[in-house]
Amino acid sequence: MHITRYTDYSLRVLIFLAVQPDRLATIQEIADSYSISKNHLMKVVHQLNRKGYVETVRGKNGGLRLNMEPRNINVGVLVRETEQDLQLVECFSSDNGCIIAPVCGLKNMFAEALDAFLNALDQHSLEELLPAHKTPQLMRLLQIA
Repeated sequence: MHITRYTDYSLRVLIFLAVQPDRLATIQEIADSYSISKNHLMKVVHQLNRKGYVETVRGKNGGLRLNMEPRNINVGVLVRETEQDLQLVECFSSDNGCIIAPVCGLKNMFAEALDAFLNALDQHSLEELLPAHKTPQLMRLLQIA
């Protein structure tokens, strides 16, 4: 299983915002902290806003913040909502051209593995990624004052 950069960045944005819930953050600030592309991050934030994970505030003193408590953000749900393609092998797709698909056991095996992967993620929330005793270190690493 491979998680795309898009999902990785989505989680990073949410972590950044969760560490400092009492203030607005800018996309530029988040991009700078992680040394990632602001343009790519803008797309990520747009989708996170559309899905209700973040709230955006326009204007001179605008920015973004979490729109829900970290304990209410399920990692498995987020992965399903941000990953475009969870088809591990060709036979998962509707245009499957594999000639051995009718007799091959890989599809069932990979489907079982994918279900186990997502079910494991379903057991965790964003809050679990942010243990209180590691918050100061996380803020230092992200260069949050």
